[in-house]
Parts: sequence; structure tokens; C-alpha cells
Amino acid sequence: MYAVSPRLSVQCRHQTTLALRPLRAVEFFQGTLDSTDEIETARVFDTTLRDGEQSPGTSFSYDDKREIASILDEMGTHVIEAGFPVNSDAEFEAVRDIAESTSTTTCGLARVVEKDIEAALDSGVELVHIFVSTSDVQIEDSMHSTREDVVQRAVQSVERVREAGAACMFSPMDATRTDEPFLMDVIDQVTEAGTDWINIPDTCGVATPRRFYDLIEKVCDRTTARIDVHTHDDFGLATANALAGIEAGADQAQVSVNSIGERAGNAAYEEFVMAVESLYQGDTGIDTTRITELSAIVAEKSGVPTPSNKPVVGANAFSHESGIHAAGVIENADTFEPGVMTPEMVGAQRRLVLGKHTGTHSVRERLLERGYEPTEEEVRAVTRRVKDFGAEKRQVTVTDLERFAEDEDIARQREREEVRA
Repeated sequence: MYAVSPRLSVQCRHQTTLALRPLRAVEFFQGTLDSTDEIETARVFDTTLRDGEQSPGTSFSYDDKREIASILDEMGTHVIEAGFPVNSDAEFEAVRDIAESTSTTTCGLARVVEKDIEAALDSGVELVHIFVSTSDVQIEDSMHSTREDVVQRAVQSVERVREAGAACMFSPMDATRTDEPFLMDVIDQVTEAGTDWINIPDTCGVATPRRFYDLIEKVCDRTTARIDVHTHDDFGLATANALAGIEAGADQAQVSVNSIGERAGNAAYEEFVMAVESLYQGDTGIDTTRITELSAIVAEKSGVPTPSNKPVVGANAFSHESGIHAAGVIENADTFEPGVMTPEMVGAQRRLVLGKHTGTHSVRERLLERGYEPTEEEVRAVTRRVKDFGAEKRQVTVTDLERFAEDEDIARQREREEVRA
């Protein structure tokens, strides 16, 4: 169903993975979608344990953080933002232990405040992520500060991190609502101070893909630092904006598993990775076959259930009920699935769901799976019963299906063999 391309062998710092590609992938990009060279590679910065934990009502325990970080590390995630070390003793210990126990780069968050930066440095993270508001509304009404003070504290903080020997990422918070000349001035100043990374955050989720592309392109032309993007999902555009940022020249996107995070959440880890791997035919270095497993664990630990229609990891992502769709998928899954992303690629399974919209093809397939040998008339009879049952907004289970089959007196394979004997 899919093949390993020699070109797509990915060498990570701590493991080698082979990216999976459907054999017929190239066929899906002929005609209107024949341009797949916008993104060749993209790095993944996971903020599930930091911004994701800021979802209202979510609190990861020490053990939760260690378990999630371990899986992210094994999957090949480039950076794990483990938390906000200054926040509490427990948070500090979790960040420190994750930094010690993982092979990937571990990041700690810090405001442009001395105690925050020292806590992050003391935790042993390789990357310190410092941030300060740059939009006037946040400077004046949240920080109660001035532009001049913001620039001074930003520069001093970058210099301190670099002086300590750690890598530095600087974020001008609320960049997409910041006066552009001032934003560029801040970028110039922190670049001169020696920051390794500049993260451009769409803190309040107001960017659109075209505008965000233009902004990232300008930032890339302005600085020698590497560019990272952090997008929020207030208008459902977080993943699209993250991809636009990568198209514009950013090296890395900050994402969270299942999109969890402040308000409507962040760009989704699973959506971003699979879009790069499948739609752009690019390379993230991530072991995608563990995405479904990772999603389930984060949903359990965060207390945020995954909607059934969630892209890539939702229960319905590879499920089919409609008669037309199920019939097509039974013949060839590429008919009504993306084709360039299969359930096997993300560690999921395809399901044929029985209900109001079910057709005879799906019912026949399920009956055969259960060992029945129905005639065409018997299949139609059971299909009518499935549709009627499903129309009452009731889930049709395997037990229900077998009950319908017994009511229609459909023989199983073993019974027919006994009769012939």
C-alpha cells in the first residue's frame, strides 16, 4: 500500500526513521495540485507540555509530562518545550528531568525577568525561550510598560542567555498585532544581541495565511537568526498559518498535540506533520506511525476529549458510513480517502460504520467478516434493518448486526458446511 523512498530516509540526531509514502502518491498531484515543492523540510517544536497545559482545566502531573515527553522524543520531535521552570518547584523538577532523560532539545519558557531566566538556565534546558509583549495594547494594558523598556529588557535577556552558554529563542508576543516598524526594530536589536532563534507568534489567532506568509518573508529578510512560528486557532487557521510560515521561509513551527492550548488552542501537531509529509511530500523526520497513540495519551492526560471529526486522529478520520463512500473504499480506499495519507501511516485503522446511510456493500462486507454467507436478498433485508435502526439515532453495533442476521435466518459458513456434509 505504501513504499519507502530512498530519498525520504530521515536521519535524526537520536534515531533513523523511514518516512512512508503511498506508492501512487505522485498521481494525486497531477493537474490542479501538481505543485508539491513549496516545502522540502520542516522542524517540529512541540509545546503540548507548556502552551497545551494552559488549556482551561488542564494540568499535567509530573508522571504525565515524563510519559508524553518520552513518546515525543522517540518519535523524533526536534524540540520539546517542557514547561515554565519558574512557575513552581514541581514544574522546575519536571523540566529538569525531561532535559536529562531525552535525546532531543528541551526548551524552557521565561519572561524577560531575571528570576525566570535563571530558573530556566538552572533547569538544564538546552534552549531558553524568552518572550515579551510588543503590541501597544499589551505593553500598555498588560505590562504597564513602554516600548523603550521592552527593547531594553529583550536585549538584556538575550545577552544573559547567550552569556550562560544556552541557545536562545526570542518571541515578540502578539507580533501579528504589533506596529510593523517597531516589530522590525525589536528584531534588529535581538539579532544584534545574538539570539539563535526568533519566534513570530500569532498570539491572538488573527493572522490569515497570505498575510502571515508576507510577514514571515519580511522577517526572514531582516535577520540572520533562524525563524520559528507559533500560531493560534481562534479562527480555525492555526495549522494553515503555520504551513504558510514554513512556505515563506521559517524553519520550524510550534505545535501541540490535538491542538490543545490557550482558548481555541494551537496549530495541531498531527495536522502539521501529516500535511508536510503527505500534501507537500516534505520531510519532518517524525515517526508518524505513533501519531494516533500519542493523541490518545494526550487526550487522556489532558482531560480534553478528541472530537470524532478531528483531522488525522479523530474516530471518524478513516471511518465510512455513506453507502457510496463505503462501496468505493471497499473497492479501493483511494476513492474516498486522501490517498496520500493512509490510516497505516498514522497508526490508525479504517472502519466501516453501520447506520442510517449504510449501503449494501458495507453490510455485506461486515456480514462476511462475521462468518455469514448471505444471499443478495438477505443482504438487502439486513441493510433495511440497519438503516431503520440507525435512523432512530442509535449506534448499530456488531451485536445488533448479528441479531438482524439471525432474525433473517442467515446461515454462517460452518453451518452451510455441516449441511453439505
